[in-house]
Amino acid sequence: MKFIHIIFLIFLISLLNCTTVKESNDDGKWNITVLKDMPEALSNNAVTEGFIDGKPFVFTFGGIDSTLSFQGIHKRSYSYNFANNSWFRIADLPDSLGKIASAASRVHDTLYILGGYHVFKDHSEKSSDKVHRYNISSDEFLEDGTAIPVPIDDHVQAVWRDSLIYVVSGWYDKENVANVQIYNPSKNSWRTGTSVPNNHLYKSFGASGIIVGDTILYFGGASMGKHYPIQNVLRKGVINSNNPTEIDWSYQIIDSTVVGYRMAATSVQNRPYWLGGSTTTYNYDAIAYDGSGGVLPSNRVFHLKNKQWQQDVSHNLPMDLRGIAEINDSTKIIVGGIIENQQVSKKVYLLEWKK
Repeated sequence: MKFIHIIFLIFLISLLNCTTVKESNDDGKWNITVLKDMPEALSNNAVTEGFIDGKPFVFTFGGIDSTLSFQGIHKRSYSYNFANNSWFRIADLPDSLGKIASAASRVHDTLYILGGYHVFKDHSEKSSDKVHRYNISSDEFLEDGTAIPVPIDDHVQAVWRDSLIYVVSGWYDKENVANVQIYNPSKNSWRTGTSVPNNHLYKSFGASGIIVGDTILYFGGASMGKHYPIQNVLRKGVINSNNPTEIDWSYQIIDSTVVGYRMAATSVQNRPYWLGGSTTTYNYDAIAYDGSGGVLPSNRVFHLKNKQWQQDVSHNLPMDLRGIAEINDSTKIIVGGIIENQQVSKKVYLLEWKK
């Protein structure tokens, strides 16, 4: 029996040595503290940052309340004064209905809240083509921008060179789409980028991504198919700086066991990080698509180093995230989300990356 136990132990050690996922803080770690609660619990809300006279603010738009029902999807918006640790109600999203799964981006002194979807009494859903524009300095919504050519929700959204907003893949009413749509805020116009390949390695909803330099990086999400299977793919799109509609797409599966859904994505020193989220796909009510019941947060932070996923699972972070506020390169804020037991959160997390 002792011999069998020794063989089994050697087998376990060999498995651990073969995996490409490792826990590591050798190049720094995230210190996470909790700030003042939001006025209400929110999830699936669009989040970004803004600056007034150089002082950082956090903005959140729409989302779903603690009921996790279609009636709880709303248009309410708030701002958070980081310096004063205080919250304020601002104008509601200028839409006819509340919505979830939109995304917010900042270009100069204007915030752009794009897409999302509405849920109706019969539980049908409709993707949005809205481009809401919020002026930070004047504290008001401007007239909506030019409509998104292909209405979209649960998409990847990121800013290139503080000038163009890229909208990558996502969900349109009944399916994942391969579209790459590029919004030019200065011209209030849309252009078509090189689509992602028309297959389920690339097409996704609930994926998370950023732009680092001239490269789009997005990971995870859900694909079409029975129970909307979760994805384990890291996609890379290299933007042609001379013609930013041209994108060279490729992908990697670093480890088939590493998956993610509705995480926050950010970067530190040009290294991308994915934070929070879940390892099971679910509907807006936090119930798994596969019928297994309520979904738990992954409590994970991970990044890619030396062609391996490096992860830290020691933090309590929410799932159901649709953005992160970038205070500076090493300071970020997460607002709301869903924590354990399908509880919608009013917590605000300050994440500080330190050597």
